[in-house]
Amino acid sequence: MARKATAKPAGSAGPAGADGKKKINIALQGGGSHGAFAWGVLDRLLEDDRVEIEGIVGTSAGAMNASVCAYGLSVGGNAGAREALGTFWRRISDAAKTGILQPSIWDKILRPGSLDMSPGFIFSDAISRIFSPYQLNPSNFNPLKDVLSATVDFEAIHKSGRVKLFICASNVMTGRIRVFNHTDVSVDAVLASACLPFLFQAVEIDGQFFWDGGYMGNPPLYPLIYNCDSRDVLIVQLNPIRIPELPKTAQAILDRVNTLSFNSSLMREMRAINFVTKLIDNGFDDGGRLKRMLLHTIDAEDVLSRLGVSSKLNADWDFLTTLHKLGRERAEAFLVQHFDKVGVESSTNMEEKFL
Repeated sequence: MARKATAKPAGSAGPAGADGKKKINIALQGGGSHGAFAWGVLDRLLEDDRVEIEGIVGTSAGAMNASVCAYGLSVGGNAGAREALGTFWRRISDAAKTGILQPSIWDKILRPGSLDMSPGFIFSDAISRIFSPYQLNPSNFNPLKDVLSATVDFEAIHKSGRVKLFICASNVMTGRIRVFNHTDVSVDAVLASACLPFLFQAVEIDGQFFWDGGYMGNPPLYPLIYNCDSRDVLIVQLNPIRIPELPKTAQAILDRVNTLSFNSSLMREMRAINFVTKLIDNGFDDGGRLKRMLLHTIDAEDVLSRLGVSSKLNADWDFLTTLHKLGRERAEAFLVQHFDKVGVESSTNMEEKFL
């Protein structure tokens, strides 16, 4: 079991541990198959022995990546996490081969990654607007459950202190966020975090019903702020904040509504963090209780903003590995350009990026 970190004053940077590694916390957005981009980011970061992940929070696909990564770290260190993530995404693609959501030849030629011209996607999208998952899938079959169960031993996460894990889901009945940590995370908790209500029945846990965590926190940052020593948070962003042109088609408008909805909670939290940061920078003295966070981001807005929402359901292996490669490239660029800032200062200007 990893040794417990020594508590530090809220304002201390704590840029490196006794072994010289820089500790960092990672926040993983949800975004369906676009989570393969985050897989690539994690794969490259785990390759760098100068970096140690202290805490990791995720929502939806981010919850899957976070749980798989935490399991791999718990049983096999960085190499184990890389292997577990690769196995997970391969199994996701293999499971999807038998489904109807397959890219058509025209999708592959005209708009790689998209499913907009896929007969299976068109049919499922239309029928989901008429019938609910309770009517279409009364047995509540979810192929993700088998993939997660085959990949992750959640008991190993419960017993390990290697990484602080947090995943979130949205309580359907109360409208509140539920955060699961490494002591109570389970297959059902991860499925709850990734439960799109038009595709799957609400997940019941302890008599409560949950939908996708992205509605309430995509991802929430406060679990990292309150529970981790490191002040550095690296957000792996999947949903574009800015887009290059005004949506004018029905599909483009729906796509933008989706990204706005799933970014709204993060934007609100970033405003709060920016407010606290300004208080600290202006000399506000609260007895050291406020914590100045150092924010970093890795994204691919220039690429992902051109992909429609349908691509988030595309688990074709060629598409997933393309996103994985892109994630590795963006993580490499972050390490080259900003590694020296970790533990020292933010590499992302919050006001320009989020406000």
